Amino acid sequence: MKRILFLMVLSFLAVGAFAQSVTWKNSAVKKGAGVYEVTFVATVPSSWHIYSQNLVGDGPVPTKFNFTKNPLVSLTGKTLEKGKLQSVHDKNFGMDVKYYAGTVTFTQLVKVKGNASTNLSGNIEYMICNDHECLPPTKESFSVKL
Repeated sequence: MKRILFLMVLSFLAVGAFAQSVTWKNSAVKKGAGVYEVTFVATVPSSWHIYSQNLVGDGPVPTKFNFTKNPLVSLTGKTLEKGKLQSVHDKNFGMDVKYYAGTVTFTQLVKVKGNASTNLSGNIEYMICNDHECLPPTKESFSVKL
């Protein structure tokens, strides 16, 4: 009986965590000769938020883009973020934090060598929290055709 109850609680926790997941969409738009703007749009569940890439200190896990090395692709500049940035003092972490609620768009310019068709791939590391709890950091893989 205890085992069944444990499995039921575990399944409810798994469903609750899944319901709070971030939805990612990506695309690439050609901007010029071999230059692409790659866009990643994160949609965060209501009452949750995702952290900016630009956090300092030992607090929440900032959003981070890890691009797989590709000899045909070079990154131009840093990954930019655009959305309604909120800066608050988080009493749970005891520090000032920056985050986005709702939707945030990240963009990265890339240059493709030659006329080859290739992909930009890698993963996105991020963490989401609400006013009471944080979910464990998550890695989401991506591959965008250039």
